[in-house]
Amino acid sequence: MTLNSASLLRAVKRCFRFQEAGLVGVIIVLGLLLTVFGGSVKVPVYTLNADGTRDRVMTTNSQGEQEPASISRNTFLNAKNLTQLAKDTSFIAIMAVGATIVIIAGGIDLSVGAIYALASVVGAMVLHQFGPEGTHGHSSILTGVTLGVAACVGTATLCGLLNGGMTVALRVHPFIITLGTMAIYRGIAFVLTNGQSIGGFPEVFRNLVQWEIGDSLSVVPLLLTVVVGVVGTIFLGRLAEGRRVYAIGGNELASRFSGIRVERVKLIVFIISGLVAGLSAVLSLGYYGAATSGDGQGYELNVIAAAVIGGASLAGGKGTALGAVLGALIIQMISSGIVILRIDQNYSQIIIGAVVIVAVMLDQVNAWLERRRLTANPRH
Repeated sequence: MTLNSASLLRAVKRCFRFQEAGLVGVIIVLGLLLTVFGGSVKVPVYTLNADGTRDRVMTTNSQGEQEPASISRNTFLNAKNLTQLAKDTSFIAIMAVGATIVIIAGGIDLSVGAIYALASVVGAMVLHQFGPEGTHGHSSILTGVTLGVAACVGTATLCGLLNGGMTVALRVHPFIITLGTMAIYRGIAFVLTNGQSIGGFPEVFRNLVQWEIGDSLSVVPLLLTVVVGVVGTIFLGRLAEGRRVYAIGGNELASRFSGIRVERVKLIVFIISGLVAGLSAVLSLGYYGAATSGDGQGYELNVIAAAVIGGASLAGGKGTALGAVLGALIIQMISSGIVILRIDQNYSQIIIGAVVIVAVMLDQVNAWLERRRLTANPRH
C-alpha cells in the first residue's frame, strides 16, 4: 500500500468515526431522493435593471403574443428552494441547540414553543410602540429596535430561568414543570394580545432581519444559526461547564459526589434553552412582521425531534450542538419533501413522529451494542 493510499484510508476511517457522519449521510440520501423524484418546476426569468430593481423577461410565443419567459429547474435542487430550506431550518435549529443541552443534562423542555410565542408577543408589543402606528414612532429607531430585541430575548431568558428555578427548587422532574409552564406561558401570551395579532414594526428592523444577498440568500438566519451552533459546540466540548452537563446527564449521583453543583448546572441549561428560543423569536418577528399567541404551535415536537434525530439521548449524557442543527435540517427536508412529492400534508406530523420513534429505537440499539462491547472487553 502506497503512502497516499494509506493516508486516504486513514482519512476515510476518521470520517466514519465522525459522530455526525451518519446524519450527513441521511441528508445526502434525502437530497438525492428529492432531486430524482421531485420532478421539475418552471420558474420565471428576471432581468436586473441599473437601479437594482428586477423586471420579468418577456418572450414571444408561436402566435406572436408576448408572455413571461420561464425556465425549467429541478423542484428541490435549485437555488431558491435551497435558500428557503436553509432559512426555514434556522428557526428550529437554533432552538434545537438549546433543547439538546437540556436533554444532555438529563432534562426536557416542553415549553420551548410557548416561550417562543410569549417572547414574540412581548417583543412585538415593544416594537409596535416604535413603529409607524406606535406612540413612540417619532423616537430613535435604533432605540426602538434595541429595546424590542432585548424585550424578546429577555422574556425568553426569564422563562427559561423560571423553568430551571422551579425544577431545582421543587425537585420535580422538568417534564412536569415545563408541561405546566407550556400552558402558562401561552396563556399569558393570549391574555396580553386578546388573541389578536400585533404588527406595525419599524421597517428598519424587518429590513435588517430579512437582509439578503445573491439569489435570495437570507444572511441573518444562517449567520445566527452558525453562531449558535459554534457557541454550543464550544460550550459542550471545550468548557468545563459543558463537561459538567455531560457528567450530570450520565450519572447525576456520581456528579454530586464528585463536587459538581448540579442545581447550578441545571439552572444554566434551562436559561440557555430560553435564550435561544428568544433569538429564534426575533427572527420570526423580522420575517413575519407580526406575532400572535398561537405562534410556535407544535414547535415542541419539531425541536425535540431535531435534538433526538441529531443524536441526543433522552436518557441524558449524549448529544452535540452540530447534531441538533443537522437534525433540524433533516426535519425540514422531510417537511419540504412532503410538499415536493405532493404528499398530503396532514401526514407530516405522523411522519415526523415516526422518525422520532425510529431515532429513539436506534439509540437504544446503539446503547445495547455499546454495553455488550464493554461486557465482552472489560479492559476497555
